[in-house]
Amino acid sequence: MIAPMLAANPQLSRWVSFEPDGLARIAFGRMEYGQGIGTSLAQMAAEELDLPLGRLRIVPAATGDIPDEGLTVGSMSTEMSGWAIRSACAEARALFLAAAAERLGCEACALSVRDGAIIRDGEPTGLDYWTLADKVDLDRAATGEASLKRPDHFNVIGVSQPRLDLPAKVFGQAFLHDLALPGLRHARVLRQPSPQARLGGLDEAMVRRAAPEVDILIDGRFVALICATEAEAARAHAAAERAARWEDVGEIDPALAEAPSLKSLPNDVFTAGDPTEEGSNRRRISARYSKPYISHGSLGPSTGIARFDGGKLTIWTHNQGVYPMRALAARITGLPVEAIEVIHAQGPGCYGHNGADDPPIDAALIAIRRPGPPVRVQWRREDEFGAAPVGTAMLMELSAELDASGRLVDYTAEIWNTPHTGARGTAVAESALPGYQAPPKSPVRLMPDGRRFSGGLLNAIPSYDIPATRTIEHVIDPPPIRTSSLRSLGGAPNTFAGESFIDELAEAAGQDPLAYRLAMLGDERGRTVLTRLAELCGWARRWEAGSGRGLGLAYDRHRGMGAYVACAAEITVDVEVSLTRLWCVCDGGLIINPDGARNQLEGGMIMAASWALKEQVRLSGAGISSLTWDDYPILRFSEVPPVEIELVNTTAPRPFGIGEVSQGPTMASIGNAVAHALGARLRDLPLTRERIAAALLKA
Repeated sequence: MIAPMLAANPQLSRWVSFEPDGLARIAFGRMEYGQGIGTSLAQMAAEELDLPLGRLRIVPAATGDIPDEGLTVGSMSTEMSGWAIRSACAEARALFLAAAAERLGCEACALSVRDGAIIRDGEPTGLDYWTLADKVDLDRAATGEASLKRPDHFNVIGVSQPRLDLPAKVFGQAFLHDLALPGLRHARVLRQPSPQARLGGLDEAMVRRAAPEVDILIDGRFVALICATEAEAARAHAAAERAARWEDVGEIDPALAEAPSLKSLPNDVFTAGDPTEEGSNRRRISARYSKPYISHGSLGPSTGIARFDGGKLTIWTHNQGVYPMRALAARITGLPVEAIEVIHAQGPGCYGHNGADDPPIDAALIAIRRPGPPVRVQWRREDEFGAAPVGTAMLMELSAELDASGRLVDYTAEIWNTPHTGARGTAVAESALPGYQAPPKSPVRLMPDGRRFSGGLLNAIPSYDIPATRTIEHVIDPPPIRTSSLRSLGGAPNTFAGESFIDELAEAAGQDPLAYRLAMLGDERGRTVLTRLAELCGWARRWEAGSGRGLGLAYDRHRGMGAYVACAAEITVDVEVSLTRLWCVCDGGLIINPDGARNQLEGGMIMAASWALKEQVRLSGAGISSLTWDDYPILRFSEVPPVEIELVNTTAPRPFGIGEVSQGPTMASIGNAVAHALGARLRDLPLTRERIAAALLKA
């Protein structure tokens, strides 16, 4: 079977070619934005080509220069793009060996490659990839028939490598925010206070008093302030916020910030699963869990640059995919895709569909109306928190039936959420189409008729052997505020709820939480990570509940078909929750770069700890009100505990993506540890001091 991404981009030379300077050109369509995939994919290419990493030139991501692999999402880069890269490079290697065999008058099986050189009987033949490059046509469609290397032959895969992207970041050479193009103009966009708001007027004289040289661009509701410097643009923008008069602003109910409010909103219902099994001597147990709206919380705000010159639009972006950005720009600007080039640069971190799409589109709309010099739009922190999509709130009502022995025999998850996969678009630029004057007559639905995947059911059913299961999903579409994908979509919240509930079921059955899980887990790979986790965290020493000190664990198989992960947390509670230590055992299949894998798992755990203890988007009548780090605190470096990661089964035949797998078990293990420490269960995130006090009073 040919790799799907290779089938979609079959020309081998799109993936690999050999340059006159003695380097191999490697291209892939996945965006590197801090997760380390550029290094892992390079390792896979080097492995199949029998080249050291130092002889690869990784092509910068830009439309036209790389394969089109869509968006970099879903922890699929190593698994899917890696398969394509390995297949393309293995096929290229086979073609070069065949060409060398013909030249040398021998069988291809008698030859091998070492550092790019063709070897026969352990000796160089004088041939290499570069001397044969004009004899091998890589402008051909891949067949997918070349065999990939076996793990016992690996030299590069499975060995920790330094991140290829880090040196340029350390020296300030990689980030889009630092790109200083000749003649660069700086712009800010005035954002309407609500989607339906209309611009009633702008006191331009007030704006010019703050920034005399400002170029004010008004097109319908789209207001841009273009200046020679960022400081001047900031002054113009601050003045414009005071000078603008908006009509039909409307208000939002602040109570909608709380997940239980989702039940009051119109929703579409999707039901799946088995009917309830009939049985005697059963106990039904129910519990409700919730997660609030959560921001991406990137440490730097989003930025974009665009230039329109000679009928060609060039966009620089740090979003999740250059080809989807080109398609979005074509739709909004009306330009043909052939007239648009999109170039990717590093950004401040991306954990899903954040604000990265917005500034480059705003910059493009400005550049088209002010052709010639490049235009830079950089968001403020207030824009990042207030205008970017957020992860949806979720309400999860779980019910289960236990038989007379306490075994879980029936499980139902009923979930309320907005779509986790929003329509790719921008906060205000949609209203900037030429001649656009009126706001939309009704909110835009994120799930058009016929589309059922919201992302909300991922891991809705725990990864155990349960005889009867069902899901009922209520999708609120359109959402009350702008939502889209946040790392793991519904997977992490559902795992928090489900694994917390499993602990409650174990307690109801009078059984140890670990033993209860193992009793209904037949998958040996899952059992391995759980039992190894128990050894690492010292589960056997677990103390009595209610001491103020807690130890909790949780398990998950990502999306029911991916990596196996078990996490544990040790915490103390004294007014607030303090993290003492975190553990993670992961079977992610074939591990390409062990250090990179540990970084991904640890980063996911730290982010999940912040979600569990700190994070919640707040609303006021005007919209999102948590616009600064004071209003939206995240876990501080001083609050991060020691984290221990162990990788198992690292030479499995294929890799799983691991960028989204540790968050859910981490949140659940923290929740279970808090319940153990208090002797009382908290079911609503974040686990704040107010909720701790309420739980203790209720207990």
